[in-house]
Amino acid sequence: MASWATRTMTGDSHSMMKRTLVSVALLLFAVVCPAKAEIKREQSDACIDSAERKQARPKVKQKRVPVILTAGQSNADGRVPLADLPGYLTYNYCFWSYGSGDFETATGEFSKFSPRVAKPKIERSWGFDAVVYYQLEQLWKQPFYVIKHTDGGTAIDPSCKSSTHGLYWSADTAFLNHTTSASHGGKSLLKAFTRQIDDCLNNLPTNYDIKVLIWHQGESDQQAADRYFENIKAVVAYIRQHLVEKTGKKKYRKLPVVCGTFAKDSRQGSPKVAEALFRMEREDKHFHVVDASDLSLLSDRLHFDARGAETLGHRVFEKMRNEKIVSRSPSH
Repeated sequence: MASWATRTMTGDSHSMMKRTLVSVALLLFAVVCPAKAEIKREQSDACIDSAERKQARPKVKQKRVPVILTAGQSNADGRVPLADLPGYLTYNYCFWSYGSGDFETATGEFSKFSPRVAKPKIERSWGFDAVVYYQLEQLWKQPFYVIKHTDGGTAIDPSCKSSTHGLYWSADTAFLNHTTSASHGGKSLLKAFTRQIDDCLNNLPTNYDIKVLIWHQGESDQQAADRYFENIKAVVAYIRQHLVEKTGKKKYRKLPVVCGTFAKDSRQGSPKVAEALFRMEREDKHFHVVDASDLSLLSDRLHFDARGAETLGHRVFEKMRNEKIVSRSPSH
């Protein structure tokens, strides 16, 4: 009897222990599972918060790489002896590609800027643009690029037969359809320039920003001064449209242009050409003229001397600043 009772009690104890263990397990399950679920919810919320923070975080703007275009004839090319270069004009950030009609073909590669020209016997010369580049160095203090194509004695209008080597800046469709780039055996300086631009842009980072075209030309168009307004208007339109097609950016339809006039004592400075430039300024708000009528010349009475070139360079830079073409931040 006692033995049976003992067995019964033992069996009941085992049964109670099982029930207790089951109860504890159920209790743990009830506590742990919601906790795990809460942890998963918190982890999920954290991931969502992180993703939202990433989306909300402002993107850091990549610095734009400034590009300057320079073109024209001898005063843009430069005729001041290098011995007269002001000592403060030194360069650390300016890199250029230089072409000069059939005197020198640009490759599209850039090198550190150092004033020179391609015309034989006067290679050691500089122009007003050297002052502009120096001022831009002081303003930006970061690398920028110049694409320059200049050739002395060259006209826009093909009727001006004295244009150097029969090369022209003309944007006339009939003329362009019957010639090729002046740097590759043809007569078109415009095609040489735009080809150089394309080759250079292909070698630059994609975040380049073309700021302005600096232009000085017109002395060799005296014979066609009556047509200079239409001629320069067509040249500017051609360059702007080419940049739009090359880059896909419509903003270049309004590419700023800054040009200088001529000294009043210049033997080739045509008042009609100068008036055409001022008319362009009145009719095109992105075309800007810098008066150079009071500037001094070399003894040839055609090219700016050191003082004249230096002054014109400062004036061109100030025009760019005043018209907000350039600012301290190249990204603007």
